[in-house]
Amino acid sequence: MKRMYVSLLASTLLVALQVANVHAADLSALEKAAKSEGEVNSVGMPDSWANWKGTWADMLSKYGLKHMDTDMSSAQELAKFSAEKENATADIGDVGISFGPIAVKQGLALPYKPSTWDQVPAWAKDKDGYWAVAYTGTIAFIIDKQQVKDAPHSWADLKKGKYVVDIGDVGVASQAASGVLAANYALGGDEKNLKPALAFFAELAKQGRLGVTDPTIANIEKGEVQVGVVWDFNGLNYRKQIDPKRFEVVIPSDGSVTSGYTTIINKYGKHPNAAKLTREYIFSDAGQINLARGFARPIRAEHLTYPADVKDQMLPDSEYKNARPIADQQAWEKSAKMLPRLWQENVMINMQQ
Repeated sequence: MKRMYVSLLASTLLVALQVANVHAADLSALEKAAKSEGEVNSVGMPDSWANWKGTWADMLSKYGLKHMDTDMSSAQELAKFSAEKENATADIGDVGISFGPIAVKQGLALPYKPSTWDQVPAWAKDKDGYWAVAYTGTIAFIIDKQQVKDAPHSWADLKKGKYVVDIGDVGVASQAASGVLAANYALGGDEKNLKPALAFFAELAKQGRLGVTDPTIANIEKGEVQVGVVWDFNGLNYRKQIDPKRFEVVIPSDGSVTSGYTTIINKYGKHPNAAKLTREYIFSDAGQINLARGFARPIRAEHLTYPADVKDQMLPDSEYKNARPIADQQAWEKSAKMLPRLWQENVMINMQQ
């Protein structure tokens, strides 16, 4: 019996080694093909966002790939891929998760599964490799400790506080709308039923505690925001840029929403292997840590060991235990379109003059 177990173990190890060798051979061939193409051009992946600057610097130093980016929105990226087709000037783009399935439906994406594919959660990837979330954003609170002594760590805390809460323009900003959904999750609602969150913010408005200031870095630095509802990557970035000791950034412990960004490899791109190698690198340990340097939480966060300087600027994994992705994207898109009117009718009407 023991001999059979040892034999079975040896066979399993042999298969694992063979698979590893296949992956290594595939990556070697991909790297060679990418180097022969010599460049990779992107849209929506500027140096200043998610530390793409570090990624492009590494692609040049490691593989000799030159790079140029044109910054644009997710919708504009897919429109460009579709309009240019065989005359493509871009090889890869970075879009919000909801645009991944749209790219597949429109026949614009080229599939590629990086070697760390199994460590990407099922909700964050297309089963055939057409898209995969590389980093996420989760709704958080940024708290000015100079003004707020009883820092909130949950939506329940927020309701009991004495300070003003600023969420931004719910009718315009996707960050603000996502803040409403995050509160809704914590209060027992879902993508279809926004009543719990609307009632919550209506109560803040009645108390005179719902602000109308946009929680941007300029307004936060001037002290015009006591508690702001922001994406975690924005909050962490603002905190570091202004004064790390002055601000606290927390994920509400009773619930939040997590969204993400995915690369789309242009089906018509002139440098497909360079684009695939770029995705491979983005999902590697080094590529994921690069994203973290830009305050974006890597999708493989639980499998990474951050350098000390990166660890110090990120929130621990435990903060995210009650944050969850959108369960019904179509339902949320419908609700989000109705949200500006619902916000006016249920919340803004209660604002104290």
